[in-house]
Amino acid sequence: MDELLSAARSELILGGQKSGKSRRAELLARSWLAQSPSHQAVMIATAQPWDEEMRERIARHQVDRAARVPGMHTVEEPLALGETLACHSQPQTLVVVDCLTLWLTNLLMPAENNEQNEALAQAARPQIAMVLGAIENAAGPVVLVGNEIGLGVIPLGRETRAFVDALGLLNQQVAQACQRVTFMAAGLPLTLKGTA
Repeated sequence: MDELLSAARSELILGGQKSGKSRRAELLARSWLAQSPSHQAVMIATAQPWDEEMRERIARHQVDRAARVPGMHTVEEPLALGETLACHSQPQTLVVVDCLTLWLTNLLMPAENNEQNEALAQAARPQIAMVLGAIENAAGPVVLVGNEIGLGVIPLGRETRAFVDALGLLNQQVAQACQRVTFMAAGLPLTLKGTA
């Protein structure tokens, strides 16, 4: 998967853990940067370092990403994704969002009861609309990474089921807004929408 890839106007990359989602996004950014000296790439990272393991994971990803795509600048934004995407979208700039799943988690957590779940879901709707608008109005290419977590058994627990439902709906909305949708499995891309 080290060939030069062409960026779509907008692409959603879905898959499970360690499926190659972020790697594909990085390859798209690297290919974009190689096409012209005027091209730039920005990564909007949505992860938050909630615990020591997550801090170590983020640090490892930063080092690995800097080695694989040295020209890509990183912006950390766990909540205001729509505004940040709109701010960094320029005709010569490819923007990578990694990842939608953590962003939605940041918006919806902590959810401790059913009433809170519904209130948080209602509050997230304007944020989701802003992201969809930013994708639609992006001046340059946008690559969004997200997890597909709805392929397994129905999870135990109301809060977990509510999150799986919310993420599935978000993925559907973003897929509708994007020109290309790619599903990753075992490091291999499967084009679900658009052309490869």
